[in-house]
Amino acid sequence: MLEIDGSDGGGQIVRTALSLSALSGEAVRIENVRGDRPTPGVRPQHLAAIEATAALCEATVEGDEQGSETLVFRPGAVEADDFSVDIGTAGSVALVFDTLLPLATALDAPATVTVTGGTDTEWAPPLSYLQRVKRPLLAEVGLDVEISVDSRGFYPAGGGRATLTLHPSTLSPLSLTERGALRRVETYSAASDGLAGADVAERQASTVAEDLAIDASVGTEVSYVEADSPGSSVLIVAVYEHTRAGFSALGEAGKPSEEVASEALESFRRFQEGAAAVDSHLADQSLVFLALAGGSVLAPEVTDHIETNRAVIEAFGSEIAVSDGDGGVLLEG
Repeated sequence: MLEIDGSDGGGQIVRTALSLSALSGEAVRIENVRGDRPTPGVRPQHLAAIEATAALCEATVEGDEQGSETLVFRPGAVEADDFSVDIGTAGSVALVFDTLLPLATALDAPATVTVTGGTDTEWAPPLSYLQRVKRPLLAEVGLDVEISVDSRGFYPAGGGRATLTLHPSTLSPLSLTERGALRRVETYSAASDGLAGADVAERQASTVAEDLAIDASVGTEVSYVEADSPGSSVLIVAVYEHTRAGFSALGEAGKPSEEVASEALESFRRFQEGAAAVDSHLADQSLVFLALAGGSVLAPEVTDHIETNRAVIEAFGSEIAVSDGDGGVLLEG
């Protein structure tokens, strides 16, 4: 059984260990789960990822309860299943799905997982990022998945519901080292229906359009949705010749819509100043796929998330090389 120290990182250690354990068939024990966080141990979001992964590989699990600081995961074979799980909080649905995406490479038939929780929440990209940025890029290397959203869930209540369908997939190596020319900018602005009277979603979208001097009627999607709590989010997707990148921000009480949009714009502007082919979220989340299929990714920088993720991957016998690239950091599997 592999033993991993989770004291130097957060939920990414758990998610990566679950994915690789399920695919390798190797049992794993994680001690000091999220040991450096203010509230250490397994949280509802991680518990949902554990339950969903276990359902798809018939795993036996110890420590699958909130607050547990030790997790033991013994996988069986990855098999198709239909499974539903409720995070119970506004924990990120997208991060639960991220744990499951690699399992498509071991399936012989489609599997579906429905998760209830937060689609637009703190400490994670919105689900629209997974739909508009990560999924299209991974589709180009063979990952065949579908994501449908039944309802949106904003922080702090959550209550959103989405379904991930995994189809049997064979990956080719990643090649994300060049941007090419910027072809277009897409804006996805959403708010709970109670905020329609204040034109929250329109103001977020128009702030992006005015700042970038683009036509707001092209490549802009504005929506109001029923939700258990008021909230809004904006996602800017930069579509380049060879890649795409996403930049998001979350609304909160007392924060003007224009400020929400400005936060996403600032992230986009910083990215534009460099030469990386992927944004910081995808840089981290691409490592498991580099371990599985090989290839190379030019990231903006080496973050703590990348370092902790590399350590987990190396514990499972794969290596991610890191070197200086042309205008960024080159990650190679």
